Amino acid sequence: MARVLACAALLVVATGARADTLLPPWSDVDDLPIPLWARSVAPRKLDVAIYAAPGKTDVRRGSVFPGARLPLYAAKRGPSCAGRWLEVGPLAWVCSDVAEMSQDDKLLPPIARAADGMPFRYYFAGKDGAAAFLTLERALDDAPDYELEPGFGIATVGERVAHGERWAQTRSGRWIALRELGAAHPSGFHGEELDGHLDVGWILGERASVYSTSKAEKVADSRLHFQAVRVKEELATPHGVMLRISDDGAPPLWMRGKDVVRPTAAPPPAEVGGEGTHEKWIDIDLATQTVTAYDGTRPVFATLASTGVGPRGSDSATPLGTHRIWVKLFTTNMDNLEKDDADRHYSIEDVPWVMFFDKAVALHAAFWHRDFGRVKSHGCVNLAPLDARRLFDFTAPHLPAGWSAAFPTPLEPGTAVRVRSG
Repeated sequence: MARVLACAALLVVATGARADTLLPPWSDVDDLPIPLWARSVAPRKLDVAIYAAPGKTDVRRGSVFPGARLPLYAAKRGPSCAGRWLEVGPLAWVCSDVAEMSQDDKLLPPIARAADGMPFRYYFAGKDGAAAFLTLERALDDAPDYELEPGFGIATVGERVAHGERWAQTRSGRWIALRELGAAHPSGFHGEELDGHLDVGWILGERASVYSTSKAEKVADSRLHFQAVRVKEELATPHGVMLRISDDGAPPLWMRGKDVVRPTAAPPPAEVGGEGTHEKWIDIDLATQTVTAYDGTRPVFATLASTGVGPRGSDSATPLGTHRIWVKLFTTNMDNLEKDDADRHYSIEDVPWVMFFDKAVALHAAFWHRDFGRVKSHGCVNLAPLDARRLFDFTAPHLPAGWSAAFPTPLEPGTAVRVRSG
């Protein structure tokens, strides 16, 4: 206990905090003390920015959810803030001009995660598009405030009955009649946890035969689309590679290697320390359309993905190389509305679990298709929602409770993402 108090005393000296307390929240000695009732920090507007240090507005640290409550550790005067800078975490400060002290001590994020991996209910505009209104009262007007083209996606946060029908409210506050929308049905597919062995594979066809011997003569069973198998043995035969999927000592079960998509092992990149790495990192294999998460040299999770459809070097190809996640977003909007020459425009609001690793290329959830294991995207790495959430939690920087975005810091660099062609 003496050592803990000594460390706390050093912290008071180092930060200029009030000397009459060893517990947060602290404030400068010559400044007004933080009110005794203050327990947290609440944003007063949308997209409140978090910075790495008081007054260092060129070093963005993250953003805050509307309605969130962040822990309060200290208050300090500094430039670019008429009030005081409020410390809400390690290397994390917000200005009291856009956030206020609160007596609420429930530091939970305002949005819960659903069992299907999706944070909201999602819909698509129907074949005739959809009309959106800023208020339900305006919904009686002939002219909508905004019009969605067919297939445009939205996230909803609530529903209400008005004017004799049911309406959904989007995250941006617009109201749309549910009769003009079609519900999204995200894939329930998910990857597999690994214990250090890259022994998993999946069936991409509608059905694949299982044989009682490696000669592939007698069909004993079958496996269905997206079903996972664990490969116990690989055998080269005159009729192709065969895979044993039965446990040792159990009646033998074999599958043709061509019927199973498997991630392939590759040495860790030099950017994480090569074979001596202790970092967590992500491996994306374009040849197999798989993603593997590593803890050092141990694979701990693998799944199917959908990468860019374009030829190498094009805007719609997933770029090769080793990168690092430079920002993580709880959700972000994705569209091509500014491309006048696009064959078809698309717009998806609030795409969840977004991990940007090379400019505008990201790992993220995709709830608008189920073709994982095949190229499909405009350049990003599409993941089933459950897998995107799993990797979002695995990668750095992590999002503390109440944060909607986070940038890396020297204390927590972005996770390395290696993209290879095979």
